[in-house]
Amino acid sequence: MKLKKNIIFSLCIGSMAFFTFSCSKDWLKPKPLSFYEPDVALADAQGMYSALTACERNMRHEFFDDAAPILTEMIQSEVAVEGTTDKAGPQMDMDIALLPDADLNNNDRTKVGWYWYEGFKGIKYANLIISRIDAGTFKDENEKNAILGAAYFQRAYRYFKLVHQFGDVPFIDKEINEPKYDFYSYDRWSILEKLRKDLEFAYQWVPEKVDRGRTSKSACGILLMKVCMALADFDRAIAIGKEIVAIHPLMKSRFTVNKSKPNTNLMFDLHSVEAKLDGANTEGLMYVVSYPGVDGSARIRTMRNGVPFWNNGGIKTPDGKTGTGLSLAADETDLSLDLNKNYGRGIGRLRPTWYFTNQIWRSGKEDNDLRGIFNRDSWRKMEDLKYNEPNLKKTGNPWYGKNLVKPAGMSVEDSIRLWFSWPHYKLFVPDPLQTQWEGGETPWYIFRSAEVYLLLAESYYWKNDLGQAAIAINEVRQRAGASQLTADEINIGELLDERARELYYEENRHIELVRIAYIYARTRKPCEIFGGRVYDLKQISGPGGTNANIKQAGVNFWYDRVVAKSNFYNKGVKHKWAEYKISVHHILWPVPANAINTNIKGVINQNIGYPGAEKNKTPLLVEDK
Repeated sequence: MKLKKNIIFSLCIGSMAFFTFSCSKDWLKPKPLSFYEPDVALADAQGMYSALTACERNMRHEFFDDAAPILTEMIQSEVAVEGTTDKAGPQMDMDIALLPDADLNNNDRTKVGWYWYEGFKGIKYANLIISRIDAGTFKDENEKNAILGAAYFQRAYRYFKLVHQFGDVPFIDKEINEPKYDFYSYDRWSILEKLRKDLEFAYQWVPEKVDRGRTSKSACGILLMKVCMALADFDRAIAIGKEIVAIHPLMKSRFTVNKSKPNTNLMFDLHSVEAKLDGANTEGLMYVVSYPGVDGSARIRTMRNGVPFWNNGGIKTPDGKTGTGLSLAADETDLSLDLNKNYGRGIGRLRPTWYFTNQIWRSGKEDNDLRGIFNRDSWRKMEDLKYNEPNLKKTGNPWYGKNLVKPAGMSVEDSIRLWFSWPHYKLFVPDPLQTQWEGGETPWYIFRSAEVYLLLAESYYWKNDLGQAAIAINEVRQRAGASQLTADEINIGELLDERARELYYEENRHIELVRIAYIYARTRKPCEIFGGRVYDLKQISGPGGTNANIKQAGVNFWYDRVVAKSNFYNKGVKHKWAEYKISVHHILWPVPANAINTNIKGVINQNIGYPGAEKNKTPLLVEDK
């Protein structure tokens, strides 16, 4: 083949009708395939590890840059909502925003479509390796199996997301090198069974000690835990979790150079750039990497996404003057007035709910919690900021340098976007190469031991062993300084609250709620936080048909939890552009219409509640492939 065709073949495979994406030279930066001919590039361990880099690099895109896809995962849950109130289109009214033919991959709307297309892109990269593994040359069987296991993990990582975001999806387990228009949806449960088998292999063969950003044994283990839990195999999940925490203890003592800085604590240490670079950090199980000062690194922009839009001119002094600005007065020496470098220049895309900013931080329980609102070093309120607009100083305004006071007449739009609290310790990432500090270059946690303890606690909950659940959750709470919980205090709400306290802006919150919703429906365990409600798999997305757009409790746990805890969705909260609304069927996202329409020789099912679902066919089983 010609060189140009080989580039397309080995790295784009864009001829698959519904997996098209733009192919650029950006992939050259993180140690790409050395040669463009797949038979050459994937002939040995070095070439295959280079191909794995494409999978590992693309994991980073979920968390980095403006309007990062992880925001959509959080917005489709109870911890946050879309905060962009100055335009029509953002994902607020899901009955409008989440339609199959909507613009589903747009910074100003939603990233639902990103998860579909990027998910299958990662699967494609992994399948390149899996399909060619037997033709490669390796120093021994261990090396071969380690590479195959890492590729299995990368494929499973995408499919675990897809089956919890889109349900039944096409299952592709081999390299595709010609146009294909006959994809079919596969049963999500059979996909999960296949993931379990692949991840058991990966957990056996992938090494524990790997370079930062690579797939580790424990990363395979925690994903295997989640798959086992989704399949109601809680004993296996517990066994794996115990193995992981035995070799990856929580970081319980202060570390990194930050420990000597004033107004910091252990949580600052753990979530600092330095901690994510520190080889002594036993808690990190897997990271995506972006190294400060290294060419090709990306900025995470957590402050831009998750900090209020304090400098848009909407914050006024009590006497009506513009109160805040990015620049300091020319002769100002008080660095506490530099809001840009002390807090980050946010635009309020991610607006946390009252549930996250207040409800989960309880007096008597989390008073001493280093992660919570009672710790003034860890959290920031708008009242912590000071009026710093240079004209205030120039004119001798008495409010200059004083703490902000919320205007009594602040509009709904401004109160949503400009005025809320946030976890400063988690979102603050120095951005020294930029004038506007929005969140700089840093590695980022994908998995940590803290989540393993919380998965252990949840697994014990499903087994009705609340004593062991309390022991596991208390490992995380004790490290944070929160009070200990007793067995009779453990329920699914408490477990989800703890995940929110510990894993904000780390976990796929929507996926975790959906995973739990399916477990409830599969096991038919009565849900104690909703009066013993029992859920059913048969209509987990609602009844379908013309009345699919329903907003009633009792159909699935995801909907009940979000509506119960969010102070926005289905509460009549509206501004001039939209009202915050969700429906039962939004538990699963719409398959992009283009994916279905261009698949002219097959059938990709649409999810119940969306236009096109009436054409669905019975999904295939992976075991029949």
